[in-house]
Amino acid sequence: MRIAITMIGLLLLGVSTSCQSTSSLFNGKNLDGWQVYGTEKWYVNDEGLLVSESGPDKQYGYLATDKTFKDFEITAEFKQEDNGNSGIFFRSDIEGTKISGWQAEVAPPNHDTGGVYESYGRGWLIKPAKEKDQYLKFGEWNTMKVRVVGDHVTTWLNGKEMVDFTDEKIGEASGKIALQIHDGGGIKVFWKNIKIKEL
Repeated sequence: MRIAITMIGLLLLGVSTSCQSTSSLFNGKNLDGWQVYGTEKWYVNDEGLLVSESGPDKQYGYLATDKTFKDFEITAEFKQEDNGNSGIFFRSDIEGTKISGWQAEVAPPNHDTGGVYESYGRGWLIKPAKEKDQYLKFGEWNTMKVRVVGDHVTTWLNGKEMVDFTDEKIGEASGKIALQIHDGGGIKVFWKNIKIKEL
């Protein structure tokens, strides 16, 4: 009897673990699994890095997943060049270059990287404390982590917690993951190791 109970417990543990396995959203070769919105540049360079770069129109641009996600933890490494104004959208819907959803900010120094902004809605929901801007390594590789479970959102930059809050509207939503190029031109951001764990 004890052996049977132990076996059942191990099976349940296996099911739970498999539901929370980490998968890669970017394969380092092409944009399979993603869709480009707008006329800005998204491509994979010879080093296997995802490059987001302003195009001649200097407008907003997005690269969004084909799949939608509800509860998850996503990590991505990014390196900013030039302006470097970007972000990771979550639980988002997009038509053309109009996106509705929430963005974990990726921005130049003193512009609230790790904060959360609601597009075409309430604007900034929360910004990190000013002293946390020191955790951004502009021009070097950084790691952003965003965890969204129900109405609870937490972001980390290079292992440091940036914001932690709850929001009823976010809790009711689901949608795509998307990377952003801000308008205005002069933006170039490199990405790699974009991984997600559904929770």
